[in-house]
Amino acid sequence: MNNYDVVVIGAGVIGTSCAYHLVEKGLKVAMFDFGDIANGTSSHCDAAAMITDKMPGPDAALGYASIQKFLKLSEKLDYDFGLIQRGSLYLCETDEEMEIASGYISDLQKEGYRVRMMNQQEMAEKEPFLAKDLPGGFWSDECCGLNPYKLCFAFTEQVKGKGLDVYTHTRVEAIGLDEKKNISYVDTNQGRFRTKSVVNAAGCWSPEIGRMTGVKIPVASRKGNIMISEATTQICHQKVQEFGYMILKFGSKAERDPELVKHGVAFTIEPSNEGHNVLVGSSRNFVDYNVDTDLEVIRVIAKRAIRFFPILKSVNFVRAYAGCRPFMPDHLPVISPVEEIPGLYIATGHEGDGISMAPMTGELIAEMVTGQKPSMDVAPYSFSRLKDRFC
Repeated sequence: MNNYDVVVIGAGVIGTSCAYHLVEKGLKVAMFDFGDIANGTSSHCDAAAMITDKMPGPDAALGYASIQKFLKLSEKLDYDFGLIQRGSLYLCETDEEMEIASGYISDLQKEGYRVRMMNQQEMAEKEPFLAKDLPGGFWSDECCGLNPYKLCFAFTEQVKGKGLDVYTHTRVEAIGLDEKKNISYVDTNQGRFRTKSVVNAAGCWSPEIGRMTGVKIPVASRKGNIMISEATTQICHQKVQEFGYMILKFGSKAERDPELVKHGVAFTIEPSNEGHNVLVGSSRNFVDYNVDTDLEVIRVIAKRAIRFFPILKSVNFVRAYAGCRPFMPDHLPVISPVEEIPGLYIATGHEGDGISMAPMTGELIAEMVTGQKPSMDVAPYSFSRLKDRFC
């Protein structure tokens, strides 16, 4: 029978970060996934860690703290995960969006983030291929690009065999509790594993794991489609998004084209690290675990992309893919112990911010498991906040 200090369920970017940080604390860890490392959302997403796609307060705070950790991890981890701090640009299409964006940027600035509004000329200097009729937007130089697939392997390979055992293609079937409802073991299709602590980092699948201990986790699967271009001239130099992305993500009442609302489409584009290809997205729909690309949604994304970067009309796109984000109703992740079940921890619900928030999520979970004082306020991410509202 195998014995571990902690079992981590899920080998995406959140699970691998938790496993890495737990081993760094001196714990013996087993990490399970029903597929492979980065098999799910973490290999079906875009490639950025940002401040400007988060709301002021605990959302932006967690993203900012993670970016600071990314900068240190890029020096510490042996496996290069392609971190580039190249900034991000948001585009406003209307004067109404400019007004909303100005208030949003003012709130971020009050919290100390390096963000600022931009006029039409300043945006054109950043991105010469932009449409010429946009009134303005905003900019942050703190946002980063990276390779999420490589990041998962960077966390894993750093500690694999040095405190971490990885069990891929291993399905968790049950989580056992003792008479006092403490975590006792995890049953899998590879056998039973004794442990006193379990971290549920299963993303979109975390509700299934939660049900094994009678815990309801209000995560929904929110699908997004992304297109990849052929190798071409460098079309953009950093992550670029329309402000409609924020409106769509957080449900603002600002008016949008009914076709965009129907398919949850808002334009995003970013270069590959080599700069020869671009990733273009994206969409937001609730579709359970279906990750088939939707040609109608892809058509709307392509149409939207050409509106902001007309040059894309002459660029071929060679493939498309889709992934599911673990959506939480209040747009904040759960990074928390479960009070009723000693030894059970949850790290899920990051939606499209799992990459952005992975470093601090792993560190906070490791601090909780080892009984250390968390390095930032974790109350906003507590599981208990959900009980009366969503559970």
